Amino acid sequence: MNFCQIGDMKDALKFPETLHEAIKYFADDGCAFEYMKSVRWPNGKVSCPRCGCEEVSFISTRKLWTCSKCKTQKQFTIRVGTVLQDSAIKFDKWICAFWLIANAKNGISSYEIGRALGVTQKTGWFMLQRIRLAMQSGTIEKLKGEVEADETYIGGTAVA
Repeated sequence: MNFCQIGDMKDALKFPETLHEAIKYFADDGCAFEYMKSVRWPNGKVSCPRCGCEEVSFISTRKLWTCSKCKTQKQFTIRVGTVLQDSAIKFDKWICAFWLIANAKNGISSYEIGRALGVTQKTGWFMLQRIRLAMQSGTIEKLKGEVEADETYIGGTAVA
């Protein structure tokens, strides 16, 4: 049963309802990429994470965009500015980890994530921390700008 038909995502996409279907669905890199693109930019307009400009060009062979307004014309991917940034873990594992964590009634350990996804416990812990951050803020994007924190102690002992 093939779920993914790349094109018009809203019409062609039959979203998986079970973990087994999700694993099959996201095993295709194209489906996982299109899904993450729709999560990152739900309105369908890709914008530069640095300047917010929507005048970007897509390089399909490398699956990245170039912003025409940024002075340095830096390239960016879906991962830039999200909790997935600086991670070599593929989208299929990330999405299945999100699925496992969101559907665990009593929480899930990094050992269980590691066993379920075929990664080490250390990688499972890394993913768990990033996903908890995303679920706490309600978005996969990282916090930026001014961030307010209540009852926070920063620093060590004061040196006179």
